[in-house]
Amino acid sequence: MSRACRILRQFTKDHPSFTLTELTESAGIERTICFRLLHTLEQEGFVRRVDKNRYMSNLRILTDKRYRIGYASQVRDSFSTAVSQGLRWAASELEVDLIEVDNQYSAKSALRNAEALVKHKVDLAIEFQVFDKLGAPISRVFESAGIPLIAIEIPHPGATFYGVDNFKAGVLAGKYLLKAAQQQWSGACDEILLLDLGIAGALPALRMAGAESVLSKGLEGHPASFHIDSRGQFVKAFELTRKHLQFSPRRRTLLSGVNDPAVLGALRAFEEAGRRDLCMAVGLGGIREARQELRLPNSSLIGSVAFFPERYGEGLLRLALDLLQRKSVPPAIYVPIQMLHRRNVDQVYAEDLFEMSENLDLKECREIT
Repeated sequence: MSRACRILRQFTKDHPSFTLTELTESAGIERTICFRLLHTLEQEGFVRRVDKNRYMSNLRILTDKRYRIGYASQVRDSFSTAVSQGLRWAASELEVDLIEVDNQYSAKSALRNAEALVKHKVDLAIEFQVFDKLGAPISRVFESAGIPLIAIEIPHPGATFYGVDNFKAGVLAGKYLLKAAQQQWSGACDEILLLDLGIAGALPALRMAGAESVLSKGLEGHPASFHIDSRGQFVKAFELTRKHLQFSPRRRTLLSGVNDPAVLGALRAFEEAGRRDLCMAVGLGGIREARQELRLPNSSLIGSVAFFPERYGEGLLRLALDLLQRKSVPPAIYVPIQMLHRRNVDQVYAEDLFEMSENLDLKECREIT
């Protein structure tokens, strides 16, 4: 049994397959014995033959040390859900125990959850919460326990930052709006409407600063800029934009916001006021709802800067493992971004089409039933 286990331990991610000769040399087992053991392991389903002379293991040998990583999620929206799902998949692949708590968009819950993760004796914590004022208190909780911290999107003192280059994302949104205004309105615009997230602090505000810097320089006539603190929420953005439009004359408006939900909420207010044709908007995040909106032919949403939250998981956990293994890492890791629009959304997110097709098939089955 010991020799059979030695054979199985030779199969790793770096060397997933062996010939009999390679395995004999690697495991240090006499060729005839190695052949007999391989034959038995193959019969019992522990290894498989991938061609005439090469074998692969059907098992995954867990490492001796399994790290416990705590993850405090922000809120149950599309973006956070995608990050959480990606983390769970990566934790399974990288053999990490993931301890999850939900911050519920609440400052009290976020601080309570940080203390709970310390009690769970996690090796490292990943924090995803939106309140800038909580950065320092949460950092102190983990620092006092000697637990390294990764902060998603909102910086925390002493933590490694993982997220978006906010100013760059804002500039990309601004350039796309400017190009649209030049093509549709001959470079003129009457109003710039920007949806902020005040509680998140200065760093996410750079998204709006980037967009505004491009638009203020590129547009003719120096249109007025208005900032609305939407809290990054659909309903809040809808209500405040509706109120703004009640006291604002009908005029051409370029719209952007700190995230997609805020922009989509504001667009509903423009539609309700009958001003859809007077508005062009770019969101940030590239979440599922924004991608669905981009596919609508008459929508005022012309683009969304995609952050690809579904890809965060593996990057976050590999960063976590580097920190736990005391490897040198930069203080900030910026994720790739890309502008989504009607012409490329189906190519960049082709999986949406399969999901839409499955939902349509399910709907048709229900109607038939």
